Amino acid sequence: MTVVFDGTVFTSYGQLHLVSGDEEPPPPDGAFFRQANGLCGAAVPGALFLVTGTHTGDIPVRVVVTDAEPALGEWEEIVEVSFTPEGTSAAFLGWAGDPVAGFEAPAPCYRARWSASGMDAGKQQDVADAQDPAPDAYELALWPAPGAADRIARRTGSVAGEWHDGGFDRSEPPPA
Repeated sequence: MTVVFDGTVFTSYGQLHLVSGDEEPPPPDGAFFRQANGLCGAAVPGALFLVTGTHTGDIPVRVVVTDAEPALGEWEEIVEVSFTPEGTSAAFLGWAGDPVAGFEAPAPCYRARWSASGMDAGKQQDVADAQDPAPDAYELALWPAPGAADRIARRTGSVAGEWHDGGFDRSEPPPA
């Protein structure tokens, strides 16, 4: 297992991204096209749109790349999608495309697992700062795997449920 990043990332509007090649962070409209989950949008090739509970502030995130599927662990919310990099490298981005960590992604396709704990508390707190650190935490794990439909592996909280059940529009394809 390679830990690509383990620290805090600034988010606003509860959004983070993973991009590859020359891809820009995808807009929310279309990123979740035809998906079951509402936390990790993968409809734009070479990019992921990641949702957090905290609206604005620094949140703890860990990004790992493994050779095989890791155990689910104790995370409260877990979703999985397929990620097909454009090229052989990827970058994890905070709000507004702020680069956080870059890494090699040479496999033709990965399974990406977005795991969360404390999303309800993060949404309730809304803003994380030095006096009130974020109560939510996240992990993005990637491993080589054939493409497959997205799935909700674990669903426990109301905030994740709202994103899964409503969230962004899933009927429109991503902009061309």
